[in-house]
Amino acid sequence: MSQDAIVMLKADHKEVRALFREFQKSSTTPARKEQIVRKVIELLTVHTYIENEVMYPRVRALVPDLEEDVLESYEEHHVADVLVMELDAMDRDDERFEAKATVLIENVTHHIEEEEQEWFPKVREALGRTTLQEIGAELAEAKERAPRRPEQPGAVKKTVDALTS
Repeated sequence: MSQDAIVMLKADHKEVRALFREFQKSSTTPARKEQIVRKVIELLTVHTYIENEVMYPRVRALVPDLEEDVLESYEEHHVADVLVMELDAMDRDDERFEAKATVLIENVTHHIEEEEQEWFPKVREALGRTTLQEIGAELAEAKERAPRRPEQPGAVKKTVDALTS
């Protein structure tokens, strides 16, 4: 039996949040901060891919009442994707590296809180355990094929535009 989609996504959130906390500690060295950012880039690239390709389209199709939530989530992912692409092109010596990482942390933390406190409960109530397990299996498959580095500029927007048209 596969894991339910919301449980999987929350596990991803937990891993990213732990890295955010480590990045924000005053004792974290610049070299370690750069390692953390590289890992966060990979995790967020995979996570936004599976949500954009599987979770959001499935929820959008099955729960029309959540249309606006899904569209807002796509836009929040777009902002995170832009920051991730910019961070991916930087190194720790760039004067804006830590500032950009901090803005990414703030944006992603806001998105995670909204999903976990508002969106996920609505999705769970509307879809139920069996459907969430089916979507979880699809998420696991998508995770295997997901890119590990940010896509070229415009690729994410094309995907979102295709899904929302």
